[in-house]
Amino acid sequence: MNTLPLEKKTLILSHLVEGLSVRSIERLTGVHRDTIIRLMISAGEIASEILDSQMVNLEVKRLQVDEIWTYVGKKQRLVSSFDPKEFGDQYVFVALDPDTKLIPMFRVGKRTLEMARSFMLDLRSRISTQFQLTTDAFSAYRDAVDYAFGTDIDYAQIHKSYSSENITKGEHRYSPGCIVGVNILPITGNPVRKHISTSLVERQNLTMRMEMRRFTRLTNAFSKRLASLRAALAIHFFYYNFVRVHRTLRVTPAMQAKLTNHIWTWEELLTHCQQSKAA
Repeated sequence: MNTLPLEKKTLILSHLVEGLSVRSIERLTGVHRDTIIRLMISAGEIASEILDSQMVNLEVKRLQVDEIWTYVGKKQRLVSSFDPKEFGDQYVFVALDPDTKLIPMFRVGKRTLEMARSFMLDLRSRISTQFQLTTDAFSAYRDAVDYAFGTDIDYAQIHKSYSSENITKGEHRYSPGCIVGVNILPITGNPVRKHISTSLVERQNLTMRMEMRRFTRLTNAFSKRLASLRAALAIHFFYYNFVRVHRTLRVTPAMQAKLTNHIWTWEELLTHCQQSKAA
């Protein structure tokens, strides 16, 4: 059975996190798209293991949480009762530390109370300090945060109101209107008002759409399977946290958070399983 050389694997992964589609990578590298997807799935599983093992006992002061929309297979309005349950709308829940720029956790699933609760419970298990949390006004967050943290958190929501004036029908589908109001709602504890913000985690949405082709709007580069979406996300956040040097920090977010003392490489990711077994 033929196996891709390590250099070819690292090249493919580098292309994936730079926003190229699978078919584009196929043309550039000469590797069949099915092989590229298999590599993405296996690398995504390793990346998930690394993220799960590294993102523990974190000391953070503030966190911002937001979710970004995408879909699997087809958009929700086209889903029928005969389609797999994973088809339709999916949301990526993302937490970001504005001080270190670290993404300690992400989850992909439906935008439901159960998903919000699961996300917050997992988040609590990874953080060892009391911190200030800011989310948008998604109604499930209030219950989920109370369920996971109780009163051991300083929590606030931001509710933004938008105007639909001067927006054409096509633009309205993809761009919000001008912000006409921002309502800050302290929920639990004593959140510091100047730190109540979701601006940085919302900016992360742009990074995701730029660096993962399947998140680009108005293309055919969407996720055909939920497993592929999860793998692409794991690779992206491994790259973001451990490999890519942040322009402002001049180090990776993981280095800034003191989770590691060096910039990781794709070779370290791909050989992680062998190193773990040897240890």
